[in-house]
Amino acid sequence: MEEILLVDLDDNVLGPIEKLEAHKSPKLHRAFSVFIYNGNKLLLQKRANNKYHSGGLWANSCCSHPRHNKTFDESVKERVQFELGINNISYKELFTFTYLTKFDDDLYEYELDHVLLSNYDGTIHFNKDEISEVKWVDARELKEDIVKNPTSYAS
Repeated sequence: MEEILLVDLDDNVLGPIEKLEAHKSPKLHRAFSVFIYNGNKLLLQKRANNKYHSGGLWANSCCSHPRHNKTFDESVKERVQFELGINNISYKELFTFTYLTKFDDDLYEYELDHVLLSNYDGTIHFNKDEISEVKWVDARELKEDIVKNPTSYAS
């Protein structure tokens, strides 16, 4: 059972909640989204088909939830290492925002999301249970593809 952090709109922790329960309810919980750049290119990952939502869709470099009983930094670094094989990543927080999205299978994302930026120029050894592909794209190329193929990207 994975416990994540239930929060209020000011990002104050209200307590732990089981991850699937937070996504079925929906309940507002803390999340992070990591955008990893190498020069002017952004690392995208294609979520594995077996993911419980957005499987087979392109997404940012890494996104997840801080775990109960772990620091925010520990959670970010562990998840980036687990998904992408990048050890001890450094990052800076750009901003937070709150959003609510309903998926077709009666699951929701209701997150207070911390947006993080990192630079990395090493090798990616992605976890094939989590990710089916990775690619580096420049902003113009990404924007054009999102316009042409919007259903290929996670919301």
